[in-house]
Amino acid sequence: MAIAIKSIPVLTNKVAKSFIKIAEQNKLKKSSIDFSKQSENFAKIMAKAKI
Repeated sequence: MAIAIKSIPVLTNKVAKSFIKIAEQNKLKKSSIDFSKQSENFAKIMAKAKI
């Protein structure tokens, strides 16, 4: 038995513009993660291990 292929939904008009607007806003909100505390811990562990 063959499985029916479902069509891919396509965004049009207002929905597409809204999607692009929200995607661009989220792209600008991109935040970075501060790993300074983990780096300090790593440096302490490596110093203790003398590596």
